[in-house]
Amino acid sequence: MAKEKRFTDRSCRWMAGAFALAALLVFAVTGAFSGETGQTETILDEWGSVQAPAPPELKPVTLDPADTAFLVLDIQQSTCNEQQRPRCVRSVPRIVKFLDQTRAKNAAVAHSLTLTGRLEDILPGAGPAPGEPVVRSSVDKFYNTDLDKFLKERGISTVVIAGTAANGAVLHTATGAAMRGYRVIVPVDLMSADLYAEQYTTWHLVNAPGTRRQTTLTRSDLIDWKN
Repeated sequence: MAKEKRFTDRSCRWMAGAFALAALLVFAVTGAFSGETGQTETILDEWGSVQAPAPPELKPVTLDPADTAFLVLDIQQSTCNEQQRPRCVRSVPRIVKFLDQTRAKNAAVAHSLTLTGRLEDILPGAGPAPGEPVVRSSVDKFYNTDLDKFLKERGISTVVIAGTAANGAVLHTATGAAMRGYRVIVPVDLMSADLYAEQYTTWHLVNAPGTRRQTTLTRSDLIDWKN
């Protein structure tokens, strides 16, 4: 009986120690998540201390009309107006100018609308010419559309992406293109949102794993075409 009692006492002490250790670990973990350790654990705690990185380099680009497509995304009244997105309105003349240059080189062009957009909502000069497809989707214009099919049938390997919002249609369509193996060219003067969204998108495109190897940032006046 004495031997059994000693065994039982040791078992109780072992279990008590195990429970105490478990409680200590729980306290440490919950304390870390609740901030009781005195450390800041989330970006929200350090939001005001974040410093913007240096701007990425814009590079000159030479395009081959035979394998390049210009994607004009969501340049419509509901997404590109003075009240909601004045920076988009200011980008439209540059988009129209590059669109004219693209057509003059007989390169491919495709357009997009938001899910509720209509052809008649596209701003003057930015709409499709005969034979230029228009896809309708949310932020990724490859999703549930024939955009990839159109590009592959034309032998396209490079896409130039313009439009709004930078952190919506431009970012996600560029990601979709990069993940499908296309070379992605983004002229930063042809995309628009608010300043922070444009800055974030610019940084993301050349730093994020899904896009950085496929994407070149440029400006529309730094783009040249092969003859």
